[in-house]
This record gives sequence, C-alpha cells and structure tokens, in this order.
Amino acid sequence: MQQPNYTQSPPLHHPVPQHVSTVPQLRSPPPPTSSQPQQQGAYGNPYQQGTPTNGGGGGNVFGQYGNFMSDPMAAQFVGQVGQNAFKHVENNVNRWVNFSALKHYFNVTNGYVINKLFLVLFPWRHKPWSRKQAVGPNGQEGWYLPPRDDINSPDMYIPVMALVTYILLSTLLAGLRGQFQPELLGYTASTAGVVVVVEILLLKLGCYFLSISNESQLLDLVAYSGYKFVGIIVTVAVAELVNGGKGTGGLVGWLIFGYTYMANSLFLMRSLRYVLLPESTGGDGRGPMQTDSRTKRNQRTQFLFAYSYVVQLFFMWILSRG
Repeated sequence: MQQPNYTQSPPLHHPVPQHVSTVPQLRSPPPPTSSQPQQQGAYGNPYQQGTPTNGGGGGNVFGQYGNFMSDPMAAQFVGQVGQNAFKHVENNVNRWVNFSALKHYFNVTNGYVINKLFLVLFPWRHKPWSRKQAVGPNGQEGWYLPPRDDINSPDMYIPVMALVTYILLSTLLAGLRGQFQPELLGYTASTAGVVVVVEILLLKLGCYFLSISNESQLLDLVAYSGYKFVGIIVTVAVAELVNGGKGTGGLVGWLIFGYTYMANSLFLMRSLRYVLLPESTGGDGRGPMQTDSRTKRNQRTQFLFAYSYVVQLFFMWILSRG
C-alpha cells in the first residue's frame, strides 16, 4: 500500500517591517562605583563640582575662587596687600618726584590760562615780571603765590596741554596733506619727548654748575621749558593755512617762526631772572638765593642768555620744521 507523502514545501511568509529608530538614545553613563572606576582624561573635567578624583583636577576653579573672595578675611588680606604695594610704589616715586610740590603748578583757572597764553605770545609790553610772594602756612616768608593768583607764576598745565596738542596737530596736518602714516604719531611724540628730556638734562646740568639746588626752582625751570610748544603750535597752524597746506616752509613760515621764537625767548629771559639772577635769600630756602659773587652772576647771566636764545632756537627749529 502506498504511503502518503507528508513532505510539503514550507509555507511562504512575507517579511514584517520592523520600525527601528534611527536616532540613538543618549543616556548618561552610570555613576562610577568602587569596582568600576571612572575613566577620564589626564586633567579631568575642570567644570565638574565636587572633590577632584585621582585623574586630576575635577574641582570647579571658578567656584573655589568665588568662595575665596567672598571670605571677609581673604578680602581684608587682599586689600591690605594692595595698600602696602601702593605705598611702596608711591615711596619709590616720591624719591624722584614730589607730588605735593607738583600740585602747586597745576593750581590754575580759565582766566589764568587765557592771560598766560596772551603773555607768552605778546610779552613786549608786560610789566612787572617779578613774582608775588606770600606768607607760608607756618608764617615763613619767601613763598610764592600759585599760578591762579599770579600771572608771572610758572605752571605745568599749559606746557603739558601744549605738548599733547602739538603731537595731535602735527599728525592731523600730515593727514590733510595725504602724508599720514601709522608710525607718524609715535615718531612725533618721540621727537618731542626727546627734546623735552634733553632740555631738562641741560637745565639740571646748568643748575648743578651754577649751584642751583633748590627743588622748587628746578621745577620752575622744567615748567618754563614747555612754553615753547605754544609758539610752535601757532607757527605750524598759521603757516599751514597761509601756505595752502605746504607746511612751514617759505617766507611766511619763516617770518612766523621768527616772531614766535623772539617772543618765547624774551618771555624766558624776563621770567627766569628771579631764578638765575637772585639778589637775596629767604629764610626758609624757598625764596631767591643769594648771589655768591660777581663771577657767579656773570655765569648765570650767560647761561640765561644761551638757554633763552641759542637753545630755544635749536629746539624750536627741530620741532617746527615738520
């Protein structure tokens, strides 16, 4: 009897589509345990709060500094260190510059500045040239009034502002002529600075040989050395306008330069007589010094003439030729 064939072909099944998400799910790694140490870089996470691990540097640096600065004792310590450093710097600077004495030279008013500028440019008929004296805080004699109370008193406000104006004006005029370069500002400032430093060194050397050791008189000489920039500014500006943007060359430029040079020289010659040609001395050392002898007086007169005319001619020519 023939047995039936139970072998049948397998049934056909259609594949069922499975929807699998293509975006992986991001999950935070489990916290490290004692048996599973945390794997970090050599420096760890600098923004993680908590105790640093053996991997190195897991603490919050900004939080630590914030806690340090919020500590009253730490803030007091930092303030005390800053005050001590400031006092140390101030003491070292005071060895070379007396700031209390400099306040006297910046005690000016608007009226004084206008009148002093007019005096520097037109000194021909000004009288008198002697400075006004007053009684000191402890009753001393020979103290001079501040610039705001005496037109003949030297100041440092006008020289400093004139120096800055000269640097900016020279750069501006070069730009209007189409000759501006980035290094021109530094070159002009360097030239003016070298002239001022060399002139101060010459004055200090002259004071040394002429036995002028009073600090206030030396500061007066430094202040007077800066008034030349007023005449230079007028020379450069007026010559630029008259010559049609061609600089200070030409006949008109030289005429303006000659006038401002003579005005500045006469102003210095008359103003510096009380410093270099004193007649008597004050009781506290701040007044005029006594002339030692006729020879010393002649030497001071020659130095005053050379400084007012020869030195000023050379320096003003250098500064105004640009």
